[in-house]
Amino acid sequence: MSKKYRVGIIGFAHPHINHVASMFTAHPQVEMVACADTAPLCPELRSVPYTREWNRNNVMRLANITRCYDDYHEMLANEKLDIVAINSENSQHPDVVEACARAGVHVCVEKPMAVSLSDAQRMVRACRDAGTTLVVNWPATWLPHARKAKELIDAGAIGKPLEIHYRVGHSGPYGPGASHKGVSESAEPLTEKERAAIWLHQKDAGGGATIDLCCYGVMYGCWYTGDSAVSAQGIQLNLDSEWCDADDNGVILVRFPSAIAVAQGSWTTLGKTYLTAGPLMLFGSSGALSFEIYGEKPVVQLTRGAGHDVEIIEPDPLPEGRATLAEAFIHHLETGEPLHETLSAAFNLKMTAALDAGLRSAASGRVETVNDTTES
Repeated sequence: MSKKYRVGIIGFAHPHINHVASMFTAHPQVEMVACADTAPLCPELRSVPYTREWNRNNVMRLANITRCYDDYHEMLANEKLDIVAINSENSQHPDVVEACARAGVHVCVEKPMAVSLSDAQRMVRACRDAGTTLVVNWPATWLPHARKAKELIDAGAIGKPLEIHYRVGHSGPYGPGASHKGVSESAEPLTEKERAAIWLHQKDAGGGATIDLCCYGVMYGCWYTGDSAVSAQGIQLNLDSEWCDADDNGVILVRFPSAIAVAQGSWTTLGKTYLTAGPLMLFGSSGALSFEIYGEKPVVQLTRGAGHDVEIIEPDPLPEGRATLAEAFIHHLETGEPLHETLSAAFNLKMTAALDAGLRSAASGRVETVNDTTES
């Protein structure tokens, strides 16, 4: 008989919890047990799609969760859990992970792992000392074309990777037409005051476009080069959101030993269909590739050598039984086989070190060195 995994949820702040919960709920070996939220810096003013109260009610209904605790510490003390999915405010990741580690529970944290290298090190240390597994969920991990691009790069299809350019932009996580995977509803119009009460627009909660969106470009740089970053330069600006203190546009330029990555994120791109994502473009010593939509399918567009012939390459399906976050996590726990690189704590510690340098640079106005991830 297959083992049943008792899964809990901590944090309904991040809209991605709707999709994350649906993946665990669909797994035949999962029993969804209980949930709890984290305490926001200030109360939200409305309950509409993607706000924390709406997320909680939606997930509890779809996952058939009947027990919701006011305090996640109480949930961890009272419930026997195997896995907790953490979708709290970014700034609360280390506190929640440490509490789960003390309870002996494996954790899945929504990207980015943390807003600083020191926070990330706290999380890794807690899980290492407790002997629990820490997984970081990147939506990009589940894009077959992103994995195909990595396969082509490693096979030398474009020579030595030299430049990675990534841009993602939209009207904001709660802006006009906003939608998030796993939910059929779209965001409803909110006043500026109502949006300002949501954590993603609050600097102290780990909000802002740079942390939320530029992290993808930094991640792709680490993944596709296979290197650790050396230094970073960042810019954070609030160009059109005077009603909040978090940035709505950001750029991080990351230097690797033999490549550069440019990560851009914007919450001021009007409309859902205008430059909503990318494409990612990667230039190598003997070719280039990008993510494109061909027909209605995401593909990799590849140009080799000095010629201009373009290959349209369809990606392979994701591995059977490991095609979702829940499948990959449980497969790892049952077999001990390594997680996909981008899910691992080691990779995300390296990625967070680069993001940390970019955020420090945005504050200092100087190029900042990427700090060593090893602890003294």
